[in-house]
Amino acid sequence: MAPDIPTLMMMVTVAAMVMAATLMAVAWGERSDGIKLWAGGLCCLALAYVLFLLRGRIPDAVSILLGNGLASATTSLVLAAICRFQGRALPWLAMLLPPVLLVGLLWLFLNDFNTRVTLTAVVMVGQTAWVVRALWERRSTSPGRGVRLVMAAMGLQAGVLLVRAASSASKAMGAQNMLQADAIQIVTFVSAFASLLVASLGFIFMHKERADEANRRLAALDELTGVANRRSIIAALDRDVGRAIRTREPLAVMMVDIDFFKHINDTHGHLAGDQVLRNVVDVIRHRIRAQDIVGRYGSEEFMVLLCDTSAQGAQQLAEQLREAVQASFCSWNGERLAVTVSVGVFGGRLEPGDGWDQLIHAADQALYRAKQNGRNRVELAPGLGRLAHPGRTGESPETFPSSLS
Repeated sequence: MAPDIPTLMMMVTVAAMVMAATLMAVAWGERSDGIKLWAGGLCCLALAYVLFLLRGRIPDAVSILLGNGLASATTSLVLAAICRFQGRALPWLAMLLPPVLLVGLLWLFLNDFNTRVTLTAVVMVGQTAWVVRALWERRSTSPGRGVRLVMAAMGLQAGVLLVRAASSASKAMGAQNMLQADAIQIVTFVSAFASLLVASLGFIFMHKERADEANRRLAALDELTGVANRRSIIAALDRDVGRAIRTREPLAVMMVDIDFFKHINDTHGHLAGDQVLRNVVDVIRHRIRAQDIVGRYGSEEFMVLLCDTSAQGAQQLAEQLREAVQASFCSWNGERLAVTVSVGVFGGRLEPGDGWDQLIHAADQALYRAKQNGRNRVELAPGLGRLAHPGRTGESPETFPSSLS
């Protein structure tokens, strides 16, 4: 027993309305990033199918022209939603031209069912291809399953429409009106139902995946400076220590502390201090390699991890960083702020049993000596000390020595 076409169309209508209501509820009072536009497209689709179901009860011009125009507008709003999600300007020409063009063409062939089906399918395939192109161009900025689901749904819909266009153009379609059942009609509306659900869920996944990525970045980065936070930099050090022990490559750690930072805050204010922190981070970032890592370890203290770097190489880099910070131009309210840093360095080959806390302890002790010996200088740790209480990255790690400000 063949499925009833009006029943299939009613399924699409109800699914579109329910999904639109769900998306509007999700977007209510929040930054929607295209969700409301997507929901608007689903509302247009639901209304289009209502008009299709009323074929024969309302004027054909209304059912055919307005119904297909709304169906085309659905894809236009999907394109707009994706562009809004991607932060692009809305492509008004690509959005407005297809519905207007389709309505005009259907008006010319109002009494020719096969030609109308062919024209409608071709225009909508073109719109769907534009949506897939927009997703493909920015796929690197939205990695994950969401984009793939939307592209798969759009690809399915485009494939079915191409078969529908070819069948109608070759007069192979058995149906002679919108509500008559044949294999092409059944496949068309079943695929429309499936594509609606998969594409809408994919768009929701796109938002979820972007929110998850933002949360991961917030959890791993220092909000002010944009470098790794304390927990992330220690986790990276723990990982690098294990790798350095396995590979027998040297590993170096630098502890960089801004001199007289409290004086800067007290004299110029905390916003000036924030600017100084960002300036120091910029200097460090421009002078380390891509594989090296810098993180904010304390209020005005930064840790730099240098893979495959000897103590002498790390000491040389530390001197370059110290000189670069001293020579850097940190402007605040038209005034040039004098900024210097003290640096403690540890570098060398590690042995089994060595831990991240020992490296921090050694570099921090060297930093302590740099502060005691006059600041704006670099001190090299003579060796790796032993701690009474080894650190664990699963806890909130602390180190024992405290630097002078």
